[in-house]
Amino acid sequence: MSTQADANIRPEFDHEMQDIADYVADYAIDSQEAIDTAGYVLLDTLGCAFLSLRFPECTRLLGPIVSGTVVPHGVRVPGTSYVLDPVKGAFDIGTLIRWLDYNDTWLAAEWGHPSDNLGGILAVSDFVSRRNHALGRSPLSMGDVLAAMTKAHEIQGVMALKNGFNRVGLDHVVLVKLATAAVATRLLGGERHQIVNAISQVWVDGQSLRSYRQAPNAGPRKSWAAGDAASRGVRLALMTMQGEPGYPSALSAKGWGFYDVSFKGERFIFPRPYGSYVMENVLFKVAFPAEFHAQTAVECALQLHPLVRDRLDQVERIEIATQESAVRIISKSGPLHNPADRDHCLQYMTAIGLIYGQLTADHYGDAVASDARIDHLRARMEVREESRYSRDYLDPEKRSIANAVQVFFKNGSATERVEVEYPLGHRRRRSEALPLLVEKARANMSACLSSERIEALIGLCLDRKRLAAMAVNEFMELLVV
Repeated sequence: MSTQADANIRPEFDHEMQDIADYVADYAIDSQEAIDTAGYVLLDTLGCAFLSLRFPECTRLLGPIVSGTVVPHGVRVPGTSYVLDPVKGAFDIGTLIRWLDYNDTWLAAEWGHPSDNLGGILAVSDFVSRRNHALGRSPLSMGDVLAAMTKAHEIQGVMALKNGFNRVGLDHVVLVKLATAAVATRLLGGERHQIVNAISQVWVDGQSLRSYRQAPNAGPRKSWAAGDAASRGVRLALMTMQGEPGYPSALSAKGWGFYDVSFKGERFIFPRPYGSYVMENVLFKVAFPAEFHAQTAVECALQLHPLVRDRLDQVERIEIATQESAVRIISKSGPLHNPADRDHCLQYMTAIGLIYGQLTADHYGDAVASDARIDHLRARMEVREESRYSRDYLDPEKRSIANAVQVFFKNGSATERVEVEYPLGHRRRRSEALPLLVEKARANMSACLSSERIEALIGLCLDRKRLAAMAVNEFMELLVV
């Protein structure tokens, strides 16, 4: 007797995939705020990529898989002379963007960094533009890139609002793969049916475990995982454009679909339609490269630094109040084994702020980590969840990422309890943050570019009309060395 499970009747594509395909194919971005913010995201993200070139652990991963490979119409990688195929180009650009945990952030039931998708978007757009130029066709424009960025942010961010992949042990880079595959297919010229085919391939794919972000296994894979996801999204888009069909019930198939196999039988929840909400509300890391749940804790620590820097040996305990997500993913005791372990430790980042009054990428290295004062303070830290912080973190009207820090001394005295609810990169502090974001990009680009080229790039990215009109291949030429 045939059952619904074994009846070989081809269903319609799951509506969750169709909704994304409809959005990518048909939705027109009409929010000037979103496009303006995308320009700042572009500038900030490129700055993060240039800064990553200072770190050999990152640069050893770059370049063609086979040395000497020549790629017609190949992709340029910022800060290098590499010319790569779009799949490896997406990996390299995405890895540079993400290496230092310094690009934009989105926090909800799931976490992530929507500008990770820029690795795939720039790679595909550069490839298509160079191919079109060779064929006498019009290249894609940076306006196309800004629109694709906004849509990729929206797909990743709306998916993250109520769907916690971390709760089932999966890493958030699955959403980079999803968003990149969808918009890359469109940039390659794909129609709606091809976009939905590519999306289905993402859910059939295996997904990364979070083990490389969590104690006791935190390691450097977390710094290239998003580049890997972006490159896989591009690969699936290219295969789809070559005629590879999709899988209509990749999510919902009983026993074999993503929901039953990887999501405990639950279906995705969508509290809002796709638009431009995520780009408008994205969080920037303005002041320091720190996992975003800890950003306000570091701000608190910097405020307390003048009061404790000369009394570190007198500290009896340090109380940190935070959100549930921070307790679950970045509160760590015991030894920290590498920079990737340290930049995902709430106590380590707070200790650095208290001791040094600043936090840079160099503070995660072994030289600084050997400072005995860091573990001295970590051993005296008490981390607890503040229920109000957890509620406001998930409130769509607030979306705060609050922390509070207070230091108690052996003589019975204590500092004030310093609380910061909204980090500098939050939408509620946007006017305060944007000038500093430009300064951040200027400083980060100085790792590779002359001051003249830096000012030209900043001026271009801030001139939205001129930027939008520029051909992508011409823009990418401005980034190579």
